[in-house]
Amino acid sequence: MSYVDEILERTRVQNPAQPEFLQAVQEVLESLRVVIERDEDAYRRDALLERLTTPERCFIFRVPWVDDHGQVRVNNGYRVQFNSAIGPYKGGLRFHPSVNLSVIKFLGFEQVFKNSLTGLPIGGGKGGADFDPKGKSDREIMAFCQSYMTELSKYIGADTDVPAGDIGVGGREIGYLFGQYKRLKDVFEGVLTGKGLTYGGSKARTEATGYGLLYLTQEMLKCNGYDLAGKTIAVSGAGNVATYAIEKAWQLGAKPVTCSDSTGWIYDPEGIHVDTLKEVKEVRRARLTEYAARRPSAVYHEGKGVWSVKCDVALPCATQNELHLEDAKLLVANGCFAVAEGANMPTTLEATAYLQEHGVLFCPGKASNAGGVATSALEMSQNSERLSWSFEEVDAKLQDIMVNIFHNLDQAAKEYGMPGNYVAGANIAGFKKVATAMQAQGIV
Repeated sequence: MSYVDEILERTRVQNPAQPEFLQAVQEVLESLRVVIERDEDAYRRDALLERLTTPERCFIFRVPWVDDHGQVRVNNGYRVQFNSAIGPYKGGLRFHPSVNLSVIKFLGFEQVFKNSLTGLPIGGGKGGADFDPKGKSDREIMAFCQSYMTELSKYIGADTDVPAGDIGVGGREIGYLFGQYKRLKDVFEGVLTGKGLTYGGSKARTEATGYGLLYLTQEMLKCNGYDLAGKTIAVSGAGNVATYAIEKAWQLGAKPVTCSDSTGWIYDPEGIHVDTLKEVKEVRRARLTEYAARRPSAVYHEGKGVWSVKCDVALPCATQNELHLEDAKLLVANGCFAVAEGANMPTTLEATAYLQEHGVLFCPGKASNAGGVATSALEMSQNSERLSWSFEEVDAKLQDIMVNIFHNLDQAAKEYGMPGNYVAGANIAGFKKVATAMQAQGIV
């Protein structure tokens, strides 16, 4: 049995009830076969894949808090510190009912390679809780965040582990979390990113993941003979990533025509109106039915269906495993020629394979949504230097990082005889840097 197959079997046996984590490991290791086989004995001797697929540490903790009716509630909190070979752990916090250890481990594992691809000195981690911020008052959100940080603060620090936001954790939540950390530790340091501009945040951080997605998509299309301008784009999600992907798509001359939330989706043939979307989702925190009520050209549909719309480019920006094999078939049948992931692993393995087999340009989230963590690392730099950079300066650095990510993964795919396979290229490029650092630091 090959070393890769040994580790895939070992991972399945050790993590039998963690499907998201197993999916992420399989996707990465299958891509790495060609690299591992070139020096299999050395990698096996150092147990490098065992160490790569095993988190350095995992924390699971109780988060008690009191709701507005005086009722005590209890949630599960998580932080997985996966790999620190190239820098302090870096990865977001997700507050959503679907959060469990499998989801957090999958996200942390993906983060290792994503952070490596940025070229910045940050390792991989992830955290969160099965808490649902929807329908909660600001006081309830604050109570939960303070309780969560009371435990999390024991394990993080500016040079140890620097969390950020993710699904369910925006500027409001980061503010409450940072305030509690400062209260407990009596130190003002860059321990969280995504902070408000008045207390150490970075300009362009809010826009970074969505903007970065479009910068990489534009470069991918350009290098394959296409122009993003004039193209119709289908986007899923209506959160931070989707909103700013839609905004940047317009700025680059494309027309985004869809968005979605947990209850339904919008098709607007005139193009999604960014200001209306921001008002509905960021200010009012309402459902997309309100968007449709304000836009005569928009049609609201219950449930799922974003990928049934005819488009040139698809950008899944909602959550993991949202784009299935049947969706991939619809996209291909409707003439879609490029898919770039704005969320973490939003495309199933079967859908990814189908898209690649049918000649669709496909870029995985560990590359195409790396703009957020890249700008978080830039925020860390500003915090360390006690400086604040302009929006234009941060945005220019972000664009350079995303363009470099694409060329690095493109080159890695070509070097190992898989030109155009950007999934393999991203995994290989991310792996080689981490593996080299791990080998240099000994058996730790």
